[in-house]
Amino acid sequence: MTRQFLQPQPLPLPRSQPLAASRCLPLPRPLLTAALAGTTATLLLGLAAPYASADSGPSNASREAAHDAASAPGTLDTLSRFFAREGAVSKAAADPRVRGAAVPVRYLSPDFVAGEKGAPVGRVEFLASKAVSSDGQEASLWTVKQGGSWKVVNIATGDDETHYARVGADKLPGGTVFHEPQINAWYVQGRGRVLPLDADAVRAVGRGGVSVAAYQRRVHDAYADKLPGSAYAESGKAGGFARKERTRAAPAAASADGPVTVASSVAGAGALVALGLSGVAVLRRRARQRR
Repeated sequence: MTRQFLQPQPLPLPRSQPLAASRCLPLPRPLLTAALAGTTATLLLGLAAPYASADSGPSNASREAAHDAASAPGTLDTLSRFFAREGAVSKAAADPRVRGAAVPVRYLSPDFVAGEKGAPVGRVEFLASKAVSSDGQEASLWTVKQGGSWKVVNIATGDDETHYARVGADKLPGGTVFHEPQINAWYVQGRGRVLPLDADAVRAVGRGGVSVAAYQRRVHDAYADKLPGSAYAESGKAGGFARKERTRAAPAAASADGPVTVASSVAGAGALVALGLSGVAVLRRRARQRR
């Protein structure tokens, strides 16, 4: 089954403002290319914060604001078109609804990969909300903080983000769910362990999981040679970009909202397409395996 991503053109989107210099990790080819009129967008991971314990994440107020952005009339109108895109239901009959609270979505932290002391295994990259249509279709709305407010920057088919948040909470209450996008694997981390939540994660760490230290060694071996400063990153491959092209965005004001900002959280494929690109909405596909 494939997953589709939409750049919701009518919604407020990040433009071509400079991004903060950030560590970049390699991604599988289906996640690397987002094309619009022959343009390729690059998937970046943001800078990480404090180690094997998770960052505090967005505040309750931020989660509520992200939920409000996801359920705003303009977003629901875009959702109606998204659900109707293949003719399964008409736009008028789609009747989209946002269900449940927005959840923080963490991606594997580059600083954790590098072995920096105090770096958490995952960093919050965006918030996700689940939406459903009248005919049972599901979608995930990705929101980031931009210009002081929360904006929807991507819509993806399926509910991976909220689904694995629930699965992780059931498997390890109080644990931290995170995604290793390089292999499309989902995990929950806590009590000194990293446990798998899907088939890709089982292949990586086994059904019983591994210690946090063992997981760090595995991702270090897999990705450390592709972090900034490496020849891989300098060549501009897989999210890396030449040092001379890096510019630093103005630092975000410190707040209780957590680290999710446009400069630090352009994690989603659709969000990346939105950076500096304009025109018609873009649909992309990536392999999606939930077993």
